[in-house]
Amino acid sequence: MNKKKIPDSYRHKGLRKGLVNELIRKGIQDQRILDAIGKIPRHAFLDRAFEEKAYQDIPFPIGNEQTISQPYTVAFQTQLLEVQKGDKILEIGTGSGYQACVLVELGARVYSIERQEILFHRTNALLKKLGYGQVRTYLKDGYEGLPRHAPFDKILVTAGAKEIPPKLKVQLKIGGFLVIPFGHGSIQKMIRLTKLSDDKFRKEDFGDFRFVPLLKGINR
Repeated sequence: MNKKKIPDSYRHKGLRKGLVNELIRKGIQDQRILDAIGKIPRHAFLDRAFEEKAYQDIPFPIGNEQTISQPYTVAFQTQLLEVQKGDKILEIGTGSGYQACVLVELGARVYSIERQEILFHRTNALLKKLGYGQVRTYLKDGYEGLPRHAPFDKILVTAGAKEIPPKLKVQLKIGGFLVIPFGHGSIQKMIRLTKLSDDKFRKEDFGDFRFVPLLKGINR
């Protein structure tokens, strides 16, 4: 992948190494995820005003009332997916595109939905500039999923949902994982559903996280 269009100095690389070490201290164990985070220039996904803080383990606003998740959250959700090379993964909430790039680095085929039109076009351009043009992006309602491209091996939702969208459950392969922050308040539970049959799921709870809300429709 050609990422030379984005300045990525030795200093940036050193800061990323520090971030990776922090993620290890916080319990991230999948070396492939750590390698991906150590490779991707997170500063490229942020406004230049935030560049100095790009490798702190904190979220940042990216416009349109959206955020780029803190690296620990990205790593934690990715670890729950147990990504295998060649997995077909649906991401609900493209956002900055950073999470999609992590999935690509793990060898996944990524289909990503964004409902904010301005953010969709901006992120699309950035993904191409960074060399991640293979991410398939769609300006759509995440609650609807992508039935035309289903079923998916894994589905990842990167916004807090008050309900688990029924259509996403339908579009998941039997044996696949749906990872979603779920809850009615400002703090959600990180849930992983494993599809056991067409109408049966196993539910696991992985603790409290905070996300922007998952909204219906397209914001043009």
